[in-house]
Amino acid sequence: MRLGVNGLGRIGKLTLWYHIGRKYVEEIVVNIGRNVGRSLEDIAHYLERDSTYGSLGSYLYGHRAGNVVEEIDEKTGTIRVDGTRIYFLRETRNPMKIPWGERDVRLVVDTTGKFLDPTLGPEDPKGSLRGHLEAGAEKVIVSAPFKIRDKSQPIPDDAVTTVMGVNENDYDPRMHRLISSASCTTTCLAHMVKPLIDYFGSQSILTASMATVHAVTGSQQVLDRLPKTGATDLRKNRSILNNIILTTTGAANTLALVIPEMKRIGFIAESVRIPSTTGSLVILVVNLQEEPSGEFIGREVINSIYRDAAAQDGRKYLQYTEEQNVSSDIIGLPRCATLIEGHETHTRTAEVEIDLGKVCGIDEGAKPVESSAHFGRIAITQAVIYGWYDNELGSYVNMLGDRTVSIAEQI
Repeated sequence: MRLGVNGLGRIGKLTLWYHIGRKYVEEIVVNIGRNVGRSLEDIAHYLERDSTYGSLGSYLYGHRAGNVVEEIDEKTGTIRVDGTRIYFLRETRNPMKIPWGERDVRLVVDTTGKFLDPTLGPEDPKGSLRGHLEAGAEKVIVSAPFKIRDKSQPIPDDAVTTVMGVNENDYDPRMHRLISSASCTTTCLAHMVKPLIDYFGSQSILTASMATVHAVTGSQQVLDRLPKTGATDLRKNRSILNNIILTTTGAANTLALVIPEMKRIGFIAESVRIPSTTGSLVILVVNLQEEPSGEFIGREVINSIYRDAAAQDGRKYLQYTEEQNVSSDIIGLPRCATLIEGHETHTRTAEVEIDLGKVCGIDEGAKPVESSAHFGRIAITQAVIYGWYDNELGSYVNMLGDRTVSIAEQI
């Protein structure tokens, strides 16, 4: 099978690493869309070295690695890397004009981050996801959440968002042609939330919030620069080298597509960018309504939920540890959507006084008349849970690669 990859940025490059290592596909067609460097030699140089993860050879074979770039053919535009032939296209960035059909490419992974609206037609002048289908692909996987420009438009029936190990079976090969693999943060968060919903039920979760302490991405600036026309967030133009930068995340909206039960739970998601190349952290805060038995949810209950879920996860997407980790410990950890830091789990239970007269959904005739009976007390436990994730290769790209292979097997 031939796999198509559109874009050769951070996720595109590491996607090649994944598939070169896994050996499921024999040939990969990569669309760069323009001339870069002086020759294929420069592309090979970029491909086999990485400032975060080291060399491609070491990734594949450890300290015993040799030269894994076996052949560079400028005439055919190909590089053979550890047995995998890679064709490079450098003519156009518009998906509709990429010759996927001529190259016999049926499955494309778009890693550009530019084409995210599944409602746009293939003829859109700026290009669109459906352009890949027009060009001959049968399925397109997007390495980011969908973003629909016209908010009144629903997600089309042939588009779906999935996270491996959470809702991967929502993908229907007979129906879906556009598949979003969500984001690195949503992937981590989904694997943190699902065990809690499975154990307590969504009705016991009153509210939840998360903050991701996130490594830098390619969209941020090395040095301060002027904002683009109409820019509203001036912090995105500040240097990431020496700043902690508050920003936004769409993880809350995307999580509801992956875990529908979250739609009824009050949920807030925030993001803080830090000067680190990779290795990120989700801090999840959950408010749980206690049962009237008086046996409160403690730290050990929360940890046992994750410990048991990790033990039952044969693919090791969810992992649990009670060691004391730092962000670099998670870098490159394969297939780990999240590593729960059990050592730092905290819980606190308190009784909250509720004015029953202000409770919605209670018939007026059933509400207490005497002022002394207007108040009730319920016990609520707040749990704070920490989950590490490698927002590039270890977590997200491995999950994206598994999603790609699982779809390829059904084509």
